[in-house]
Amino acid sequence: MGLLRPSMDRGVPEARAPLPNRLSGQGEVTMQAFLKGTSISTKPPLTKDRGVAAIAGSSGENKKAKPVPWVEKYRPKCVDEVAFQEEVVAVLKKSLEGADLPNLLFYGPPGTGKTSTILAAARELFGPELFRLRVLELNASDERGIQVVREKVKNFAQLTVSGSRSDGKPCPPFKIVILDEADSMTSAAQAALRRTMEKESKTTRFCLICNYVSRIIEPLTSRCSKFRFKPLSDKIQQQRLLDIAGKEHVKISNEGVSYLVKVSEGDLRKAITFLQSATRLTGGKEITEKVITDIAGVIPAETIDGIFAACQSGSFDKLEAVVKDLIDEGHAATQLVNQLHDVIVENDNLSDKQKSIITEKLAEVDKCLADGADEHLQLISLCATVMQQLTQNC
Repeated sequence: MGLLRPSMDRGVPEARAPLPNRLSGQGEVTMQAFLKGTSISTKPPLTKDRGVAAIAGSSGENKKAKPVPWVEKYRPKCVDEVAFQEEVVAVLKKSLEGADLPNLLFYGPPGTGKTSTILAAARELFGPELFRLRVLELNASDERGIQVVREKVKNFAQLTVSGSRSDGKPCPPFKIVILDEADSMTSAAQAALRRTMEKESKTTRFCLICNYVSRIIEPLTSRCSKFRFKPLSDKIQQQRLLDIAGKEHVKISNEGVSYLVKVSEGDLRKAITFLQSATRLTGGKEITEKVITDIAGVIPAETIDGIFAACQSGSFDKLEAVVKDLIDEGHAATQLVNQLHDVIVENDNLSDKQKSIITEKLAEVDKCLADGADEHLQLISLCATVMQQLTQNC
């Protein structure tokens, strides 16, 4: 009986041999996690230095500048950067120096800096901290009926102004309500705005922005200081476009910039958008006039010459074929009307009477297209009139 029998008593734990080394330490933890049904990472723990480096790397990726449209990227940040609008800049500078700010009415063509000017002035007046609290901006995309004027605008105007700038600069004791594209507001909403402008004049200033001042009711215009924003000169636009092209490393010749300015028709916003689109399209190559023509939707000069040649031929069949090709290529009829007007006015071979008849027809066609008329029929009618005037001397 030299062999010892193992104890069968369940109350006495059986003595076991120690686990092998391969199951100890990390292996034991892995086994326990497996039995519990949880996953476990087998990656080595981060050291202090590696952890700091990883955090720094992730924060650096998060802080990477997001791509934004160049129109927003190069929007004026202060009043001094606003180009070619001396009168309004002088008034806003006086208010920045401590003078009171009147209710403002900015009007003029699109892309001349109306919205950028008042936003830059508001940022300088209130600073980045108070800007969101002191400025209410409503655009045409927002609901701006009479109910919004009575509730949202009125409630914002009735709020008391409080707080001071963290940088210690003086802060004006009023808020600013910016109503962009105010000419699209209903007459009832404009009428409801009159009383609010008068009643809250101690704490609120209004800035109305529009393209057509004739669409603003007289009681509102009489309560505001009116400033007309002029279309930007070609020289100012060329300087700004060349400056942006240099900062973005865009290859474009002076002739290309001049053509870009001509196509944009005084609208700097449109010119900057075309420049960015052309840069994406060319992929780093030099931007040519042909690329700008394709992007801007301009009808090539050769196509315009082809229309004139068809009109001078006196053949209605040729004329209809040219018009059909023009529409099939996707050109807009309104674009043809605009370009044809310039060509007709500058044509020395036409008499003043012929020019006046064709120009009157251009106006009729433009109105019909705005009302939703068929492009093909309107262009046929227009070109038929041009053909009559060109061939009557033959």
